[in-house]
Amino acid sequence: MQFAKKQRKKLLLGAGLLALAGASHAAPSNEELEKQIQSLQKTVESLTQQLRAQNQAAATAKPQAATTAAAAADTGTVPAPTAESDPANQVASRQDIDGLRADLENYKYQQQHDHDTAQALTLRNTNINGTIQARYAAETPAVSGGAASPSSPRNSGFSIPLALVSFSGSLYKDYKEGRNLDYRLQLGYAQSSPPSANAYFNVQDAYLRYSPVASGGDLENPIFNLTLGQQLLPFGLEIQTDESLRPVINNAQFLNGTGLGFRQIGLVARGDIAPNVDYASNYRAPLFEYAAGVVNGSGPNVQDNNNNKGFVARATYTLPVDYNSWLRELKVGTSYYQGGLSLQNGSTAVNPLGYDHMYGFDLYYNHFPFGATYEYVQAENKDRIGGVGKVGTKGTSNTFTAFYTWGEQFLNSSKTQAKYDDYWPKSYQTFVRWDQWNPNTGLPTSKSAKSTIATVGLNVFFAQTTKFQLNFNRYLYENAVIANPATKSDISELLAQFQFGF
Repeated sequence: MQFAKKQRKKLLLGAGLLALAGASHAAPSNEELEKQIQSLQKTVESLTQQLRAQNQAAATAKPQAATTAAAAADTGTVPAPTAESDPANQVASRQDIDGLRADLENYKYQQQHDHDTAQALTLRNTNINGTIQARYAAETPAVSGGAASPSSPRNSGFSIPLALVSFSGSLYKDYKEGRNLDYRLQLGYAQSSPPSANAYFNVQDAYLRYSPVASGGDLENPIFNLTLGQQLLPFGLEIQTDESLRPVINNAQFLNGTGLGFRQIGLVARGDIAPNVDYASNYRAPLFEYAAGVVNGSGPNVQDNNNNKGFVARATYTLPVDYNSWLRELKVGTSYYQGGLSLQNGSTAVNPLGYDHMYGFDLYYNHFPFGATYEYVQAENKDRIGGVGKVGTKGTSNTFTAFYTWGEQFLNSSKTQAKYDDYWPKSYQTFVRWDQWNPNTGLPTSKSAKSTIATVGLNVFFAQTTKFQLNFNRYLYENAVIANPATKSDISELLAQFQFGF
């Protein structure tokens, strides 16, 4: 019926337009007028016939629809929706709109309630991360645990050697040019000395990082940033390797022997040049990387205790090859540090021999499933800072690690797959390490404190942030009486450790 009314309106409108068109011209002759009337009559008759045909079709369609619905009820099938039954053509009532508004208000209230009561609130976006290690150690012969009196040597024991919690995020996020202002705060668990029931958290990382050069979020653009605060020194490989990536449980010996493993407070600039990017493999390898900075040199959480400053610099070169090349991720680096690392807290020696010049050379290769690293460090005392050590003392360190990994956890194809029930693919890694440290190369064998640690181990990555580590260490001393006065002999050690994070 609505369609018929529309057609009648069109007929009347057409007739009116023709009448107006005739009236707007000069009066025609009788013959022309008769021709126009005949043409108009034919047009009206044609439109009338079309209207009758459409009305008949609509009249016959209704019984057919009823018959189809009855047949569908008998057979159990659902007929295709008609224009009248389509929900898109139905008009919502006032009650429907009010009900939808009520549901939306309830949803908004529940979301706000959950946000206020079940989520941590910060002024800026913040990521919270943590790493914890639970370890079991067995040694032969028995060693002292270093606990306060009374104590006795032991062959085995449990410990929590590491517990970290960190907060990081952006104070200013530049989505257009990438000039971000980021921050990081990391607290690290530490036992009291001598060990007791008391433990505390120290500030480890505490810095601001700003990117003054626009990168625009493009991986092909070079990166440059400035980091102000307490941070690790950009020296070598071992210092900058995160706990989640280091294959061995223990650090290299030179970190404590030279004091390079301690965090420093200062300003460090980092950047890279000419990055090689493979978007399909999510791979980015800069041709050159560099870092340079100035620090206090007095250690973490300590104000500068002299006018001397420490200067650190590092440069690396990555072989420019395609992603599929076997030489991918072959990197050569060199590092240099000059300055005082002799004293901490005004009295406690960081490096007892007073090294003030340190040189480093390193090789890095990691092409799944193979990988290897080598690092050489030379530490010298040239200026006798703080009256500690002897001028001319030179120490050397050689650290070599080779590992083989199999499994799917580190493959990009596995990382992008959907995972159900917190499933994560497993990976396994075997490795060997040779770590030698000689704090004074000028001494004869009878007075040498040179020590070597040979390690074989297995790592099992069975969750996204969890791995199990098993290391067997053999401590070999050139002169055990001096290098290891605790037992005056070589030591065999078995370490089993779970490392998990959140």
